[in-house]
Amino acid sequence: MSKKNDNDQKPNKEFVFQKKNYLFLFIGIAFIALGFILMSGGGSDDPNVFNPEIYNFRRIRLAPTLVLIGLGIQVYAILLNPNKNKH
Repeated sequence: MSKKNDNDQKPNKEFVFQKKNYLFLFIGIAFIALGFILMSGGGSDDPNVFNPEIYNFRRIRLAPTLVLIGLGIQVYAILLNPNKNKH
């Protein structure tokens, strides 16, 4: 049986992320969701009719770019250290 010394340190109960991290996480999620929303649609009700609307600028260029920007914001939010002192 061992005694606990008063010198034992208790673990620090701080959150890993701060308010700034969560703000960037939510902004990134919004970009990703907007990208997927813009990517949706463009189909045809009749499978025998081709709809060229599926290959427009919004679905081919804009939406995937927004998803990639959102993923970049997510990585930045995870790596951001809000406690970093500015010298």
